[in-house]
Amino acid sequence: MGYSFEIITGPMSCGKTEELLRRVKRCIIAQKKVKVISPQIDTRSKGDYIESRNGLWLDAITVKDANDILNHVSDSDEIVAIDEIQFFDENIVNVVKHLINSKKRVIASGLDLDFKGEPFGYMPELLCLADKVDKLAAVCMKCGSDHATRTQRLINGVPADKSSPLIMIGGDETYEARCIDCYEIPDVKSETRKRGFKLLSFEKV
Repeated sequence: MGYSFEIITGPMSCGKTEELLRRVKRCIIAQKKVKVISPQIDTRSKGDYIESRNGLWLDAITVKDANDILNHVSDSDEIVAIDEIQFFDENIVNVVKHLINSKKRVIASGLDLDFKGEPFGYMPELLCLADKVDKLAAVCMKCGSDHATRTQRLINGVPADKSSPLIMIGGDETYEARCIDCYEIPDVKSETRKRGFKLLSFEKV
């Protein structure tokens, strides 16, 4: 396959990084030159590699911002894999365009929605730019549904307030995947906290 841009997206714990690693390892088996990139946002990182929740891992280069990606990609690299792409700054869109125009195959994974249920960073632009989008679902940690599409942030077991920072490093927060019925909007009254779709009623004329 030639130059293209594909994104693996969905909530936390749906297997995004696992699928990214699977595709990268197939490229390595095919003897393609691959560069794996990860954002340097967590000072608690164990090292220069990415790891899925089931223990799969692969060497990666951590970069401080989107433009830094280009400092690590050489002309001979055929595949550029980017994990946690939602964390990059506004330059990530132009960086991806540059890689595509340089005839690279770009494979990325990242959250489509933040814990507030809103588009995460520059993911809308990236999703529109992609040739292929795979949206994965997780298992809801509250009811067991196999179609969890939201990421719930919990602080001391309670849904985080909407005023909570978008990115928290080293805090006491935890995250879990939830279906649309179990997901709770962080800043509205308890009786209207369930996110759903309001059905419009039409009177017969």
